[in-house]
Amino acid sequence: MSLIFPVGAAFLQAASFTLDKVVLSLKKITYRTYVGISFPLMFIITLIIFFIFKPPLNLSLFSGKFFYFIIASVILTIITNLIFYKALDADKVSEMEIISLLGSIPLIIFTSFIFASERNPLIIFLALLSSVSVVWAHWKGHHFQIIKTTKLFLFWTLLVSPFGAIITKSLLTVWNPISLELVRVGVVALILGPFFLRFERKASLKAFLLLIATNILTTIAWILYFFSYQKIGIIQTVLIFSLQPLLVYFASIFFLKEKLHWKKFVSFLIILASIVVARVV
Repeated sequence: MSLIFPVGAAFLQAASFTLDKVVLSLKKITYRTYVGISFPLMFIITLIIFFIFKPPLNLSLFSGKFFYFIIASVILTIITNLIFYKALDADKVSEMEIISLLGSIPLIIFTSFIFASERNPLIIFLALLSSVSVVWAHWKGHHFQIIKTTKLFLFWTLLVSPFGAIITKSLLTVWNPISLELVRVGVVALILGPFFLRFERKASLKAFLLLIATNILTTIAWILYFFSYQKIGIIQTVLIFSLQPLLVYFASIFFLKEKLHWKKFVSFLIILASIVVARVV
């Protein structure tokens, strides 16, 4: 039953990221427009979900270290999204999604050191194997091949991802995932509100409707992802969620006409095999 959370998150986020590239390809839609409009939309969507399920949310959740964890989570969310969507604006969907997997390497290592419950040697090995296969898939001519605009996202992913995930797991020891997402995106939307007011007129009706669709998908995906952290832990979630770039990769080939590269396809098969072994053994 717990498998539903990471698998559902992977499918929904794959659909969302594919739509993201479509939205960013439209005239007058830049990464600033996207980010400025998306977070207010995500807050509204999460608020609707919050009123439907009515999870706990009270001032005691902000006490002590958890207040600082929330602030840190908001800051990381803002910076990560600005860097990611600026890179996505210039690069391919498949490239961005594969590079996102690289953040799982330091994440797995740090998580296994900090949380005793995450120290499963087989799962750690399979997760690292999946991530290392991504590096191999991008290795060409004795160097790691990515375009210049994506390098900042790569470095940020490698250096920051472990801390963001560890902060989130710590928050989820007392927070409900829906309540956490509501507060997190609510504060981000409040900070990025001026972007929404400034850029909303540049978005056509078609773009705005696509933005609503992609943000419904990604909001539900993040909530399922957080539930997965609670149910099966960070490392297993990361391993199973590795399915998501596979889905995005094929979607970008069939719908966005991006080229098929055999090394990336083999990398995805390694990831898929790792997921199967981890769930069967």
